[in-house]
Amino acid sequence: MVMDTTTSYLGLRLAHPFIAGASPMGYNLDTIKRLEDAGCAAVVLHSLFEEQISLATEGRVAHVDALDPRFANIVADYPPPKDYKFGPDGYAQHLARVKAAVGIPVIASLNGHTGESWLKFAQIIEQAGADALEFNYYDIATDLTVPAAAVEDALVTAVGNLTRTIRIPVAVKLTPFYTSFGNLAAALDAAGASGLVLFNRFYQSDVRTRTMTLEPQAELSTSAELPLRLHWLALLHGRVRPSLAVSGGVATPDDGIKALLAGADAVQIVSAILRHGPGHIAAMRQGLERWLEWQHIETVSQMVGRAGLQASPDPAAFERAHYIRTLQSWTR
Repeated sequence: MVMDTTTSYLGLRLAHPFIAGASPMGYNLDTIKRLEDAGCAAVVLHSLFEEQISLATEGRVAHVDALDPRFANIVADYPPPKDYKFGPDGYAQHLARVKAAVGIPVIASLNGHTGESWLKFAQIIEQAGADALEFNYYDIATDLTVPAAAVEDALVTAVGNLTRTIRIPVAVKLTPFYTSFGNLAAALDAAGASGLVLFNRFYQSDVRTRTMTLEPQAELSTSAELPLRLHWLALLHGRVRPSLAVSGGVATPDDGIKALLAGADAVQIVSAILRHGPGHIAAMRQGLERWLEWQHIETVSQMVGRAGLQASPDPAAFERAHYIRTLQSWTR
């Protein structure tokens, strides 16, 4: 039996679902070419941050003048410009070089938390040749007076403005921490998003006891992070128009198969490639092909969403029942 592993993500036809997610792997053209040679179906470049664009175009970081001594403490919390691999212009040039050098789809990434003028840089990204744009929206609401609806409305408005600005597909990378995530997904669908990426990793601070300060920490993901993503993939599959991608928690071929069964159209991989090298992509695809053959399923499209809740007569009752069943299943 010949296995058809092709899939569609953001309207892009991919040879299989496994793509390299946004990470430092996007810094170097040689690394991206190695990913392509290893069989990666597409690559998401590393993110260009809102703060880089606003500093280059307006001289501002976090809405303050970067050179004003009164705001030195605020600006000092951000990395200095020299620590970024590329500035805005360099990012666009790098994107153009990558597009000229590889044959797989190249997805650019913008990372921000407002819907302000910096989003116009998406037009430059489009002109540089990106096949799609991933909008990595990362915002922690620290103002205790801001209601949940205002936070979600700001995101939906930003996405609507972005999708009206450019013609290439826009995927929105989200955290799961919204009051009604399903409603937000439907609103982003209406705003023109072509894809939803579940989920952005929530980088939680650690406390350094010696200095009594909060410190950032970055650790590679593991399979333990996958169930939250499976949960929402299963709930959203077939109920919203945008493509669905999983990001985080996919370490093994079995993880990737689970994500597809839950409803993912594409599977983003970062940590596993950083651990095992680009060749891990081939192992993921081979694992998928063996599973399809074992299950006598000819195409990936026939398996996507098979474990989802699209056909459930009452997803809320299903969720509640499984919650109770899980609690009752524990035995000493």
